[in-house]
Amino acid sequence: MTEQARLQRRILRTLVAVQVVGGVGNGAGLAVGVLLLREVSGSSGWAGMSTVMLTLGAALATVPLATLAVRAGRRPALATGWFLGAVGAAVVVLGADADSLLLVLVGLFLCGVSTASNLQSRFAAVDRAEPRHVGRSLALVTWATTVGAVLGPNLIGPGTTTARALGVPDLAGPLVFSCVAFAVAGTVVLVLLRPDPLPPAKRDGIDVPVPRVRAALPHVRGETRTAVVTIALAHAVMASVMALTPVHMQDHGAGVEVIGLTISLHIAGMYALSPVMGWLADRWGPARTILAGQLVLVAAVVVAGTSGTSEVRITVGLVLLGLGWSAATIAGAALLTRSTDPAVRPLVQGLGDLTMNLAGAAGGLLAGVLVAWQGFGTLNAVAGTLVVPVVLLVVAGRRAAQQVSVGTR
Repeated sequence: MTEQARLQRRILRTLVAVQVVGGVGNGAGLAVGVLLLREVSGSSGWAGMSTVMLTLGAALATVPLATLAVRAGRRPALATGWFLGAVGAAVVVLGADADSLLLVLVGLFLCGVSTASNLQSRFAAVDRAEPRHVGRSLALVTWATTVGAVLGPNLIGPGTTTARALGVPDLAGPLVFSCVAFAVAGTVVLVLLRPDPLPPAKRDGIDVPVPRVRAALPHVRGETRTAVVTIALAHAVMASVMALTPVHMQDHGAGVEVIGLTISLHIAGMYALSPVMGWLADRWGPARTILAGQLVLVAAVVVAGTSGTSEVRITVGLVLLGLGWSAATIAGAALLTRSTDPAVRPLVQGLGDLTMNLAGAAGGLLAGVLVAWQGFGTLNAVAGTLVVPVVLLVVAGRRAAQQVSVGTR
């Protein structure tokens, strides 16, 4: 084994450990954030704001964290995101105890910064990866989130016990676990992520000026543009439907344990088969894998949108939603990595995550409006239309590539 391969293996081991621990925090907060906001605000109309604030926090942190990564390395950038997430979880607990909607919203926003670190970890996994192993490395770190993210939503029961011991509202209990998990994840990054996957930008001991984000915009074209749009719209479909699923289920009489289990299985769909999606992206090609993901997303919204009061049917729909998201985002991230100039790749990746999270925030915001207006079925129908631009871009890209291939013969 070469020295480069040994370093890459060490980096991957650390990132896997971080994703497992951090996933517990993200999963716990995701499961109860919607219900907590509904309880504090006294209105279902505010419920979708949980996803909005989480995704906005992630969106607004992506470019600053990417810039910090270029300037100082992945290690301080990732640790900063995890530690801010820990602060956010603590603020949510305080806001729930004080029955303050503003504090809960601010806390959820800061919690979202941890998601930015979670997402950028997959790019840290490929900073030193061989080109033929990009999809596999991305998928391995993404898959590692499964363990924690599936466990997190099932901490509602233990979280209730913890909340009562601390004298805070029951739904705030899982956020206590989130606070601890995020803090541990940040500490592991600082202590163990050595060597840094992306060393600071220096040349001959002199700091190299970090390019502005604007300089990365001209690189978002062709395959890179397709990758960015794919990741963003897949996330919008997933976030919008998932955001209102707990409310939809609660309105039909489902208990919090059943809701937690459904979200756990949804998250398992998002992450558990990541290695398979990475293998497909490497062997079958990102474009085909993206198209397969769009087909699964369509199936998901059809099943979920026609679920009615069936808990089994909504769970199947949410699992399919996770699988479609997994195929599209992993293949999209692999395409983004392969098609971007290494000199600006971290910033383009940051722009990709920014677009992704803004799309998710918009989806979560509109989800509440659509459900209040026409119901959960209409939400799924509208979300399903978002696969159309992705399919058109991928098909157009494949045709252009075929024409170039024919012209060079």
